[in-house]
Formats: sequence, structure tokens, C-alpha cells
Amino acid sequence: MSPAARLPRTGPDAPWPAALWVVRHGESAGNVARDAAEASGLERLELEHRDVDVPLSDLGRRQAAALGRWITGRRRDEQPTVVWTSPYVRARQSAAIALEAAGLELPTVVDERLREREFGVLDGLTGRGIRAQYPEESARRASIGKFYHRPPGGESWVDVALRLRAVLDEIRMDARGERVLLMVHQVVVLLTRYVVEGMDEQTILGIDREGDVANCAVTSYVLDEQAGRLRLDRYNEVAPLEDEDEPVTAEPDVPVAPR
Repeated sequence: MSPAARLPRTGPDAPWPAALWVVRHGESAGNVARDAAEASGLERLELEHRDVDVPLSDLGRRQAAALGRWITGRRRDEQPTVVWTSPYVRARQSAAIALEAAGLELPTVVDERLREREFGVLDGLTGRGIRAQYPEESARRASIGKFYHRPPGGESWVDVALRLRAVLDEIRMDARGERVLLMVHQVVVLLTRYVVEGMDEQTILGIDREGDVANCAVTSYVLDEQAGRLRLDRYNEVAPLEDEDEPVTAEPDVPVAPR
């Protein structure tokens, strides 16, 4: 039995939102710092903030505003009615800017279970830094695989999926009939697909290998009322940025671990 098959999600009375939008935040100052560190061959990113407090870059703010204006182009019965967001500054800023640009005032829930994956001792290191300072962890990750590898003091993808199952279960029950926008992080976008669609490790890692989730890209589900479950409508849709001629960026979130 797949993990998702354990959820009571079928039948006309199944509790599900009418739609679920899962959006990665706009480009952050951390993404910019990561690019600079990698280009300079540094072992550690030069950041002024702890990861939770890293703000959007100027481009990230423009991307979030473009997302909001794209939302206004949807039919009224397609636009989100409630927001759940990661507590990280870059996610909360993205949600606030997008809603302002869309002219929407929506109930917003800040939930720590939607936070970025925690990297523990690898926090703030580039791939070069991880290999140099923690060669044993680099080797252990290569042996175990990225899905199950948990760095000391950090989380594996499985750990993130566990907390994500809990928050999605609450959303299913508390936001029945609503159109929910989640403002989150790259791994959370991927693992939402893993949970909602009942994927296995190989399937979700295959999707991950196809490319990073773009900043302010939209992944969305709509309720299939006959089946009583959510159906994937779009994945990693960058039309909000392309429509406004804003650059599409897809750098992994920081801190970064080797792929």
C-alpha cells in the first residue's frame, strides 16, 4: 500500500480543498550568495542572516509581484482564498508581495512545518565546503542517497515528508472547499507531490533530476469531484514570470548540499 493510499481521500464527501497551489518563494539573497560563493570556489556562503531570516533579493520581490499580477488574470473562481506559508522570511515576503500585487486580502496561516529542510552541520556550506570539511558525510550521503541521508543536526527528505503529511492532513480537513496557496521551498514543493500523489522514492527523485523548481513557479492541483481526490493540473509553471519578462531563476535553496 502506498503512503497516500492510507489517506481517506476518495468518494464525493472526501475532505479536500477545491484547489491547491504550491509555490516556491522568489529568489532570495541566499540564492545570490550561493552563486557568488560557488563562482569564487568558496567553502562557505557569505550571509548576514541565519537561514530563516534570509530575505528576498530585488529580483525575488519582482518575481513575487509578477506572480500576484498573474493571479489577477485567473478567473475569480480560480484565485486562492486562503494562504499557508513557511515562517521563513523569504516565503512570508513572497506571499505578502504577491497578495498585494493581486489586490487580495486573504487569511494567512504561518506554519513551521512548511519550513525549509534543515541542513544541520552542513548549514551554509557549498558543495566544495561539504566535501572538504565533512568528507565522511559526503561519502555517507553517496551511499545512503539524498532521500534518506540525514546530516548531523539536520533533516532527511523523509523527515520533511513526515511533518508535511501532518500539515497537509490539517489543510485537507480545515480548508475543505477552499482554494489554498502554499508558499514554500523547493524540497517542500517536491515532497508535496510525493505525499499527495502517493509517489515512491525513485519517482520523486526522477522528477528532481529533471531540474530545480523555479522561483515563484506554480504547481497546482484541482479537485476531481468524481474521484474525490486532487489531480495535478500544472507543475513548475513559470508563466507568471515569462508573462512579465522577469528572469526565471531556479537555484537550489541555501544552505546547499551536493546533488
